[in-house]
Amino acid sequence: MLKRILATTAVLACCALPLAAQAHAMTAGDEMTITGQVVDLNCNTTNGASGPGHKACAQACAKAGVPLGLLSSDGTMYLPVSSKPGDPQNSKLLPFAESKVKVTGTHRLVSGLHTIEIKTVSAAS
Repeated sequence: MLKRILATTAVLACCALPLAAQAHAMTAGDEMTITGQVVDLNCNTTNGASGPGHKACAQACAKAGVPLGLLSSDGTMYLPVSSKPGDPQNSKLLPFAESKVKVTGTHRLVSGLHTIEIKTVSAAS
């Protein structure tokens, strides 16, 4: 019985190694610069609310913990993330709520979700 458990464990471990390597390669990310609008993800995706008339709401929601996102000029929505656990990103984007920005960072596409680990953010014209 012990032999069977050890053999099964060894086979499973060998199968998991390529998956672990693939997962690491998949999350390596690419450095890129995106120009787009900082949006309140909840109001934008549920109600289509955005723009200068929605700025106060977006700021209030962000302060309450609703994530801000980046809607790029090509229509792709990016979720700001951090590789550090417990590192919220709203503070980086809050001053630019419902405004156009230029963001440089590491882009990852995981399970259909575009993320950006922000390195720099500035107002865009």
